[in-house]
This record gives sequence, C-alpha cells and structure tokens, in this order.
Amino acid sequence: MKYISTRGDKTERGFAEILLEGLAPDGGLYLPTSYPKIDDATLTKWRGLSYAELAGEILSLYIDDIPQSDIKALAAKTYTKAVYGFDEITPLKPLESGLALQALSNGPTLAFKDMAMQLLGNLFEYELARRGESLNILGATSGDTGSAAEYAMRGKKGVRVFMLSPNGRMSPFQQAQMFSLQDPNIHNLAVEGVFDDCQDIVKAVSNDLEFKRKYKIGTVNSINWARLLAQVVYYFAGYFYATKSNTEKVSFTVPSGNFGNVCAGHVARMMGLPIDTLVVATNENNVLDEFFRTGSYRVRGSAETYETSSPSMDISKASNFERFVFDLLGRDGARVKALFKDEIEQRGEFHLTAEEFAKVAGYGFTSGASKHGDRLNTIKDTFERFGVMIDTHTADGLKVAREHTKPGVTMLVLETALPAKFAATIVEATGRQPERPHWIAGLEGLEDLPKRFKVMPNQVQAIKDYVVQHCND
Repeated sequence: MKYISTRGDKTERGFAEILLEGLAPDGGLYLPTSYPKIDDATLTKWRGLSYAELAGEILSLYIDDIPQSDIKALAAKTYTKAVYGFDEITPLKPLESGLALQALSNGPTLAFKDMAMQLLGNLFEYELARRGESLNILGATSGDTGSAAEYAMRGKKGVRVFMLSPNGRMSPFQQAQMFSLQDPNIHNLAVEGVFDDCQDIVKAVSNDLEFKRKYKIGTVNSINWARLLAQVVYYFAGYFYATKSNTEKVSFTVPSGNFGNVCAGHVARMMGLPIDTLVVATNENNVLDEFFRTGSYRVRGSAETYETSSPSMDISKASNFERFVFDLLGRDGARVKALFKDEIEQRGEFHLTAEEFAKVAGYGFTSGASKHGDRLNTIKDTFERFGVMIDTHTADGLKVAREHTKPGVTMLVLETALPAKFAATIVEATGRQPERPHWIAGLEGLEDLPKRFKVMPNQVQAIKDYVVQHCND
C-alpha cells in the first residue's frame, strides 16, 4: 500500500514515512493509491470481532511497512475498556426507531478525537523508537483536537507538542483540559485569532520544507492520514452494531467543521461498507453545507467566522475537504491544485462546473445546518424525551439527521463530545449541570487547576521562533 498527494505529486510513499510527515511536499494531503475493497465474506468475518481486533484488520490493509503483529498489538493496547469505559468502545445509544447515537466520546478527553489520537500516540512512539528519532508535533485546535493530542502524547518518548489554539475561543472546560497540563513536552500557544488562523500557521510551517526537516516537524491534525485512518474503524463498528446482516444499509450524520470525521466515512464507503448517505451537519459556519447545496466553496475570513455554542466547528476552511474533492474529480491532482492552491489563495473561493457538481450525488453526501436555537431545543428535547444528555455539536448532528432519515435505513449520529465540556449551554437548555464521567479521574475542579500557556501573535515567524527555542527542551 502506497500513498500519493492530492495535488499531483505522484511519488509513492509508505505509511511509516507519511505518518511522521503530515502534509505532502507539494502542500497536498496524502491518500492511498487505491482503496482496499471489502467483500461480503470479509464483512461477515469482521462482524464478530472486538473493536480492537477490527481496528487491527482495517489498519493492516493500509499499513504494509509495519509488521501486522505489531499493528494488532498497538490496536489491542489502544482500544481497551480501561481507557474507554465500555467493552464495545463505541456503543450505540438508541433514541427513536431507526435513529441512534454512536458514542465516540468516552476516552480521556471526552471527545471523539480520542478514538484516533490515542492510537496515533502509540504509533508515533513505536515508529520513533524504531528509527531512534524524535519529533516536534505542531498542531492547531478549535477545542478538542488539542486536548486529545496532548493527553495522547504526554510522557511519550521522543515527542514534543506545540499546540496552537484561538485565544479565548474555547469553552472553559476545553481550555482547562489543555492549559492545566504541566508536562514539559507539552507547549500550549494561544494565538490572537480564530482557528483558521492557527490552521494556516501550521500549514505555512509544514510547507517550509527546509524548516520542517531541520526541526523534525510533524502534525497530529486530521491532515495526518493516520488519524483519519483510525476513524474509519468506528464506521464499520457502528454498522455492525446497528445491523444483523450485510444486506442492510446504514446512514451516518456527522457534525463537521474540518471534514476529517466525515471524510473517514467517505473512505469506509469507498471500501464497500454499505452506507446509504453521509450527512454533513454544520453550525452557523456553514461553508460545507453551502458547498453540498451549490457546488461553491467559499472560505470565510476571521470577521465572518462566527463564535458559536458549538465551538469545535467554528471553522471556515475545511482542510480534509481536499481529499474528497480529489476523489470527486477523478483524482485529477492538477485540477485539485488549481482549486485549492490557486483559486482559494487568490480569490478565497472556487466553483465546480455543473458537470463536476453532478457527481457529488454518486458519493452519497448531503448536508444541513443548525443554529443556537436549534441546539437548545434539541438538547432539551433529547433529555426530556429520552433521558439522554447530549453536547452542543451532537445536537447539531441530531437536528440535521432528522431532516434526512429514510424508512428502513438506520441513521447513526456520531457523538462529538460529552456534554460536560459545554456546561453553560447545557444549563441554558435544560437547567441542569451535566455530569462528568465517573471512570475518568481528575475531572472535578479541573477549571481551577493552575494553567500553563503562552499568548502568541498571529504570525508564522513568531511560532517558528518559539519552536526553535523549545524544540530541544
């Protein structure tokens, strides 16, 4: 299995190489040269596996430069009841008939990002030890990626983390999770700007190949293929939990800002998982919803990026979207480069031709949007009718999911986080404080712990200078 760039560089690279690299040298994102196809017999065989065993099988299809026995051992080490609180790892929470939540947020930071990040931490440590090397991870977060990455990488040998976040734009719980960490290999940098500014800095540094190689810069953002690959696993798991035979189809609604989570669903569908529809749910920052309705992708500037009560989706430039467009356009790297490098950088938008846009339907995508009032109503209704408390992002997903249900097709809404991370909005909706999970220690009084972070200007060079000063700490 080899990997190529979405922007036309056809140099084929192995998994272990792109694991530590992040962006391709031409600024594109990595995808496999082809997707492995899963037949009915394989689906039947996988149906009876544990989550860790299923992860081992799927990862082994995409990784041929790490021994399969090691891959399966890493999966077994990662996906345990001790870490996630449940034997199933991602159990379903049924609501009404044909509609359920898939619980993805039972890991150490109470967000779905843990599902991939815990594996990525173990993969990094394994590969760096194998090479005798170290890595400086540069990442950007709108709230959940940062804490998931830091909890996965803290104490890992040979790894330092430099995490950029938009100053003052995360929930108090999200901020406390990150800034309270005192581990010397963790550096929290609060950038004066929005998430997209943080993400732009990460990409700019990654595109400076001389700097990237000299200071061994890697990434844990979902531009890293390994993270997206780990997310493919829970689509298969959710399908098996929701069905009894391989003749049934399932749809997934995915709250989405950076398109990584739902892009993993696209990969699963390309592999042959019987997915009927992938529903992209956005908040007031509805760039992706606009694309799936019109074929136009218009990046918003900082002033047009709304600060909402589902802050992890306050994103107006969806990095992983390029992967889907690459497949949509027949893997035409030159066309993708023209859209994402030339048109986006020069005009801030691109428009597919009518012929190109017509192909979207064949990939099973649709979309919808949710606003603050919708969020409150959905949280309140879900709690009152089902006794289930959901977070703000999952509420966006559930609201949009109900607009796209079909008779005879189970709809699974991917849970984004636990409600404890967004207590103010939960109280506004229900009048109750959300509970913090009992199986995770250290959550009570989290916001009162001492914080360790540095406010930084929205400047690429300032971040580079900080990394240089601290990359050998």
